[in-house]
Amino acid sequence: MTALPNLDAALFKRPLTRDFAAIGSQITHPPRVLLLYGSLRERSYSKLCTLEAERLLQAMGAETRVFNPSGLPLVDDAPESHPKVQELRELVQWSEAMVWCSPERHGAMTGLMKTQIDWIPLSVGAVRPTQGKTLAVMQVSGGSQSFNAVNQMRILGRWMRMLTIPNQSSVAKAFLEFDEAGRMKPSSYYDRIVDVMEELIKFTLLTRNSAAYLVDRYSERKESAAELSRRVNQAGI
Repeated sequence: MTALPNLDAALFKRPLTRDFAAIGSQITHPPRVLLLYGSLRERSYSKLCTLEAERLLQAMGAETRVFNPSGLPLVDDAPESHPKVQELRELVQWSEAMVWCSPERHGAMTGLMKTQIDWIPLSVGAVRPTQGKTLAVMQVSGGSQSFNAVNQMRILGRWMRMLTIPNQSSVAKAFLEFDEAGRMKPSSYYDRIVDVMEELIKFTLLTRNSAAYLVDRYSERKESAAELSRRVNQAGI
């Protein structure tokens, strides 16, 4: 082995195929998917797009929940005990995968979309509620096709240590893509959403048994070992 003097050999792990087989019991319940949308308009195209995605996910065997962001306060403008905050956080804990769908407003995701994501904590005690969960990102636009919102959401997904799937959806001129009943019309945009939901389910089924292993990090094992050592040494004083 190459000399690595800065490495703690006791905490270094070489990833091996057999590690996946040793992870433990296989999860058999339907994939649990939480869907978030980013507009409170009466005819919200991000909501209609989200509901269309939900129908597809259910047809693919998933169990779904759609969070209604109406009444969710701004971050830091209410305590964490606020009912809507608690509802959102409980749904995040329940989920194994997420779909984020935002309109693009002023070249960015909406404030409502960002507020929902900001209320999701990076950690609850020692648990990161989003770590290792799969994520699909989608956006709707009032004009020509753009990818600003999905690109921003990808950054947030990475920051929250989620496994964001490669495919994504961006629906241009969304007001033309839904009928009076709110159902999406046949189009290449619809087909792309089918593709994205199919890919999300595949990645979720592939990774959910081993999510904790996939995001296990040397630096955090090292930090945890140092904390344990400090506690043990303090206890012996």
